Amino acid sequence: MSMIGNFLAISPDRLADLIKEPALIESLLYPEDGPDPEKHLDIDKSWHAIHYVLNGSTWEGEGPLALAVLGGEEIGEDIGYGPARYLDTDQVKAVAASLSFISAQEFSAKFNLAALDAAEIYPQGWNDTGSEALEYVMHHYSLLSSFYRAAAERGDAMLTYLN
Repeated sequence: MSMIGNFLAISPDRLADLIKEPALIESLLYPEDGPDPEKHLDIDKSWHAIHYVLNGSTWEGEGPLALAVLGGEEIGEDIGYGPARYLDTDQVKAVAASLSFISAQEFSAKFNLAALDAAEIYPQGWNDTGSEALEYVMHHYSLLSSFYRAAAERGDAMLTYLN
């Protein structure tokens, strides 16, 4: 089974409801009719590589960039690979602003296949994939950056989760 990085933009009122009643999270994350494509982003298996490139650390980081993929406050029960996490609207705006300062060129300059393998970044074996790995991660980084920017412009909060 794969670990897929997901992001769901939600209104601040919806976040407040979920904080009061975390049992509602699972039905929100997995609706019968599927997620709203404008409010949901799937970055596939690139999540850990993006976090590592942004933070230079396997799991930790500082400031808004540490929040972009693995940050936020846990909420609810384990939904597969731990509980979902949330970022409030101010955190979403801070992440969006921080991501806007990292160009595709800067991101790709920090991307190092050997370093990803040495740090055991999921899914291991990056060095075997060559230039395709950079294209794959860059594509998802671009989507993530745009997603945060749109969420910040709408004044949304964010749920992040692995499934």
